[in-house]
Amino acid sequence: MSVAQQKAATRKRMLALRDAANAELGTRAEAAAALAAHLADLRGKVVAGYLPIRSEADPVPAMRALRRHNRVCVPVIAGSGLPLAFREWHPGCALVAGAFGVMVPEDGAELRPEVLIVPMVAFDDTLGRLGYGGGFYDRTLERLRAAGPVRAVGFAYAAQRAGELPREPTDQPLDEIVTERGPLRPARCGLAERTRGD
Repeated sequence: MSVAQQKAATRKRMLALRDAANAELGTRAEAAAALAAHLADLRGKVVAGYLPIRSEADPVPAMRALRRHNRVCVPVIAGSGLPLAFREWHPGCALVAGAFGVMVPEDGAELRPEVLIVPMVAFDDTLGRLGYGGGFYDRTLERLRAAGPVRAVGFAYAAQRAGELPREPTDQPLDEIVTERGPLRPARCGLAERTRGD
């Protein structure tokens, strides 16, 4: 089975788990609160959130709180095979449907994020991420990291934690992940323990 086929099979299985987690009102609220608490100390940054689709964990409550001390933007798909652009967002701004039906601000400054809240289908103990397969965040993180420091914070439900995900050379790892159970970094999600046992 090719890596692409492995990813497709994993994606189908993990989307079902994400759907079930998102159906729990308490889990959704706990995840939103955990993300807001984890990022509460940010000051003077440009933070990229996202407007959720399907059963993605919802970062909008955290984005509202972040607006007090930071500029907040959301991704805009510029075209197939291209990195994401980011347009400034604020609560109540006019939205229009962008690519794949994702809502984006009708207008607003284009910003370069220093911190990204990244949606996903699944994650693993090495902070690998499985998305929808378009490669948009991988291309974007690669470009941003080549230009300077950037912090990629995955946002998901604990149920989206998989075993080892299939990987390709272009896949970009996350710096940390936040779920309803709090933040996960490599030492806290099993990487350090596994390395010591090898």
